[in-house]
Amino acid sequence: MNNWLLTPALLAASGGMVSLRGVDIAIVTIYFVMVLGIGFYLKKYTTSGEDFFLAGREMTAWVAGLSFVSANLGALELLGWAGNAYQYGILAAHWYWVGAIPAMLFLGIVMMPFYYISKTHSVPGYLQLRFGRPTSALSAVTFAVMTILMSGVNMYAMAVVMQVVVGWDFNFSIWVSSLTVGVYVALGGLFSAIFNEVLQFFLIWFGALLIPVLGLVEAGGWSGVVARIHQNFPDQEFTHMWRPMENFADNPMGVHWVAIVFGLGAVLSMGYWTTDFLVVQRVIAAKNIRSAKMAPVIGAFFKMAVPFIVIFPGLLGRAVLPFHLVAQSAATAGQHSYDEVLPLMLARYCGPGLLGLGITALIAGFMSGMAGNVSAFATVWTYDLYRPFIKKDASDAHYVSMGRWCTIIGLVISIGAAYIVTRFGSLMDYVQALFSFFIAPLFGTVLLGMLWKRMTGAGAFWGLLAGTVSSIAMFTMVELDPSKVTLFAFYPQAKPLAQDMWRALWSWIICVAVTVVVTALTKPRTDAELTGLVYGATELPSEGEFPIVKRPIFWAGLCFAVFLILQWIFW
Repeated sequence: MNNWLLTPALLAASGGMVSLRGVDIAIVTIYFVMVLGIGFYLKKYTTSGEDFFLAGREMTAWVAGLSFVSANLGALELLGWAGNAYQYGILAAHWYWVGAIPAMLFLGIVMMPFYYISKTHSVPGYLQLRFGRPTSALSAVTFAVMTILMSGVNMYAMAVVMQVVVGWDFNFSIWVSSLTVGVYVALGGLFSAIFNEVLQFFLIWFGALLIPVLGLVEAGGWSGVVARIHQNFPDQEFTHMWRPMENFADNPMGVHWVAIVFGLGAVLSMGYWTTDFLVVQRVIAAKNIRSAKMAPVIGAFFKMAVPFIVIFPGLLGRAVLPFHLVAQSAATAGQHSYDEVLPLMLARYCGPGLLGLGITALIAGFMSGMAGNVSAFATVWTYDLYRPFIKKDASDAHYVSMGRWCTIIGLVISIGAAYIVTRFGSLMDYVQALFSFFIAPLFGTVLLGMLWKRMTGAGAFWGLLAGTVSSIAMFTMVELDPSKVTLFAFYPQAKPLAQDMWRALWSWIICVAVTVVVTALTKPRTDAELTGLVYGATELPSEGEFPIVKRPIFWAGLCFAVFLILQWIFW
């Protein structure tokens, strides 16, 4: 067990960092009542499989877009990236800009038409239409495993924070949060998950804004934060994004810009935002193809602002927290791990009322992450594994019932799976490792499938399998012999996040290479069989009747321009 897990137990003995007053408890209680109320209210609107698993395909672009971002703004984002920002500085913002914006725009403009036109319910569902059952089953199994593990770490993170901050019992926090999510997702399905995610989006912003605003006041603005960090850590660079990445040794992550641009930007982020059904499911629920294309674009604008409430608190910790308060190994009383930076900042700035709002924002984030994973798991299990392989000809009502039951079962399994995270140094080390195993090679398969008519089902299956196995093999090799990291990451001191980026890039390359070779040796499908599934065999709807300012491509271009300006400002 890693040392960062010992501190919560030590703090619990003293009752946590802060104590909640009556007004704080009231705010938290109101939140739980609201999310349960939404679940019970929406149950009457979820009578069919289309309603339960795809929210009836009735979501507007704004609702789908906000849910799209909120599903990714959970415990791992709030807790994990604040800790990583303290550890690596503003380099952590790459996961929100290079690691999100181009991919979200690519999903909306290039890939979303095929997901929507094919009327698929999931990414494995698209792969079944494009390549057949074996590839779909392989992707469904790996995705189901990943969502269970991701849901578990959201539960674990919430329980640790509640124990650290307010001294709540660990088991109480896990069971209250998981049962609440289980009830409202089982009742209302994706309808309930989406509407709660929109509510949670605003709660997270209102609550999480407290720390950066009050921190900027204390430090004297952004220039004051930078000056304090340079004074506290004169030998390390924490406030520039690109300048220190020309050489591995010039930045605290031990990473080169090639890994950021290609490993993170071109593979990990593209894989996550375009093939992870957890987020894609929200966009598929849009009411028409134009709304489905606009939803990721709307989400991208909000995503660019998220570092202010996620990355900046960790960076602010470098400026205002005592030098020896936070350490990688928090093994002694009075020290805290990187993942406890956000609770430390919350305790520093928030009094009665404000503390309740901040705690509610954290709980909303944790529950948003859990809800996203369990609703995606329920859909993939029911439609991509249970229906094709176990019970093929059941009624629609039977599949809805199965979706509700496996929501609860998935949550129970997640609680057990949560403890796997104890083997990792931080939450984000754990999450990015999972993405490099399952998401990076899947992106190679889906991308080639949409753009290359010649690609065959055999090529897709063996390419996806080779990419996944190679990524897990690289991880295992380094676990057994850390000196082997130079074989694929090129730097002996490469941190886990840097390793994840290189591993993702190599697994993607292996997936594509195997796919191309096997495809060359097997027979392709005809164009008629690929209509609606691949470029070159599909006629896409025209947007010529809309003025330029109402077309998704215009707003995507504007968003990308803002993204480039941000890279220049924080170069």
